[in-house]
Amino acid sequence: MRKWTIFRQNPKHSGVDLSESVCCNGARRLVEWFRKLYRITRRLYPGFGTMLSAAAAERNKEPILTVLLENVSTGRHLRALEISSGTGQHVTHFAQALRNITWQPSEYDRQSLASIEAYRAHYQLSNVMPVIHLDASLPHQYWGGIQPESLDLVLNINMIHISPFACTEGLFKGAGAVLKPQGLLLTYGPYSVNGQVTPQSNIDFDYSLRQRNPEWGLRDISLLNSLAQRNGLYLEKMVDMPANNKCLLFRKESLV
Repeated sequence: MRKWTIFRQNPKHSGVDLSESVCCNGARRLVEWFRKLYRITRRLYPGFGTMLSAAAAERNKEPILTVLLENVSTGRHLRALEISSGTGQHVTHFAQALRNITWQPSEYDRQSLASIEAYRAHYQLSNVMPVIHLDASLPHQYWGGIQPESLDLVLNINMIHISPFACTEGLFKGAGAVLKPQGLLLTYGPYSVNGQVTPQSNIDFDYSLRQRNPEWGLRDISLLNSLAQRNGLYLEKMVDMPANNKCLLFRKESLV
């Protein structure tokens, strides 16, 4: 697991070698104060400053990027919100390939929030905004100040099946509000189709999820499509992905 701190000695990552550039007592005391603050923060929040790594995210980031490149314009500036950004692996990977998009990562989990910021600090990408805390089950008015019809893309990866259904409802309702007309909601994960879960590995996975939390589990695509339609979206495309997952692309209906 890779770790990042604000005192990394390699100037490529930290921008300046504080330990060697300090030349006066006042500055030395300031550096020591920051180091003490950092140690206290690490004790209070063990995940602070750590670039977490999820094996699934590492495997699926490139296939999902391929879908994005095939369905998102690269010729003009766009704004995107990733809901439930996880470790930060996805957003930094996509941002390097799609420089025309300004990416807004978001998360509910506090340790993941710290990991996303660590990835941002490591890659120094100007088109990735500071992460915001976002509870998808809440109305979009509580989504960190994101304005209605201000986004071209909303991205949601591997959240729907491992969260209460209220989060899925909030995702579609919020996406319907914050997307511009013709904007795109892309969701990724395992789903059931017409009430059937296949193959056996997904059946076992669905069972294990529901054993862990009765509010979790694979959602049916027809149910998601109904949610989408109630919020001004329609299922435009379904893309089969590796490991029995799918990308679902929902388009916001135009006003005309």
